[in-house]
Amino acid sequence: MKPVLTVAEMQAVDAAAQTAVPLAVLVDRAAAAVAAEALAMMGGAYGRRVVVVAGKGNNGADGRVAAARLARRGARVSVTDPVAGSGIRAADLVIDAAFGTGFHGEYHGPSVPERTPVLAVDIPSGVRGDTGEAAGSPIPADRTVTFVAAKPGLIQGAGRTLSGRVSVADIGLSPGHARIHTVEDADLSRLVPARRGDGNKWDAAVLVVAGSPGMSGAAGLCARAALRCGAGMVRLGVPGGDLAESPAPEAVGVHLPGTDWAGAALEAAQRCAAIVVGPGLGRDPSTVSDVRRLVASAGIPLVVDADGLFALGRLSGSSAVQARAPVVLTPHDGEYERLMGCLPGEDRMEASRRLAADAGAIALLKGPTTAVARPTGEVLVGLTGSPRLATAGTGDVLSGMIGAFLARGVTPFEAPALAAHAHGRAADQGAAVGLVAGDLPDLVSSFLSSLEQQGRHG
Repeated sequence: MKPVLTVAEMQAVDAAAQTAVPLAVLVDRAAAAVAAEALAMMGGAYGRRVVVVAGKGNNGADGRVAAARLARRGARVSVTDPVAGSGIRAADLVIDAAFGTGFHGEYHGPSVPERTPVLAVDIPSGVRGDTGEAAGSPIPADRTVTFVAAKPGLIQGAGRTLSGRVSVADIGLSPGHARIHTVEDADLSRLVPARRGDGNKWDAAVLVVAGSPGMSGAAGLCARAALRCGAGMVRLGVPGGDLAESPAPEAVGVHLPGTDWAGAALEAAQRCAAIVVGPGLGRDPSTVSDVRRLVASAGIPLVVDADGLFALGRLSGSSAVQARAPVVLTPHDGEYERLMGCLPGEDRMEASRRLAADAGAIALLKGPTTAVARPTGEVLVGLTGSPRLATAGTGDVLSGMIGAFLARGVTPFEAPALAAHAHGRAADQGAAVGLVAGDLPDLVSSFLSSLEQQGRHG
């Protein structure tokens, strides 16, 4: 996992460093990284035309020193003030060093000729360092060089698009104890336990309580995803459903009555390691009561999704989720609004923190940038979200995947983040147009299998 530092955290790192490393040294290291990226983008320096838009602060200093380095390599460099003109003429590269992560107000960048590459220093000027909001009209960057660690504004909101490809330059400072981290492929191999050689199907069994008569599609997607994500067994209970009409033939059907089913579900969970409840259950008052009873009484980790979240109602303070075991909540924006009384807003990481704190549970906020928080404020971020996943049923697949990871022994904080990462990576292997939720379980299995093979031969 890679650290992410908020603006305040990065300022604290800078302040601590200045007692040991002179500011001029840090500026020179940052400028060296910017110049190296510029050379890579241009394929050389001699005769290239470079325009550096440099402000008055440290960000501008990084740009000016990078300009001097490029000039020594033979580039034709001009340095301009952020408000010196309304546009840039011909250039082989524009370096945006106008303002950094601490900028407030609005920035309207100069117009840049079409197809002229842009390199941003630390963050595109005008992008909020914590939220990713675009204040004004920032210059879209093809690449961004940031320092020490990524910043939230580079990986969420408009900043994620405006930043282009982000690289993190090492300038000799430690990020310290970051409270936000991004998830990578290697984390799946490291944190998801392998199945024991002497294990059996009950070692990673999941109970899925989902669906309703005539509405079993969500239940099938959830159960299949859990199986394809490594669950040894899935017990599937559809309240009021017919066991002869299972939406997931590989799952073991569990009879649950149409109402007052929580007791039967708790009995079915006795040999399981995790529970998923909610997809396709419906919103009948009796269902609300049963979901709440199941959540309050289960002694194993539990994922609450979709109609399960509806059953929990508004959360705040004293109305936190009542549960014996860890609970993972998985809302999209509309479900978040029902739980919290407001939409998440631009800062997805902070929004997930608020939900986790109020609910007393792990909170996964779905989106292109998926944020997973625990009540103590630590956040894990998944960056593999894709428009391909914006189709019905993909959330049901994700909840089944989280259940499988929990059953396999992944912690309740890490399981949803790893599942969200794998969810997006699997989607990347599917059809660019027309991907449907039913494609994902097999794609997930293929992706996880490829990682395991790489681990064996790596």
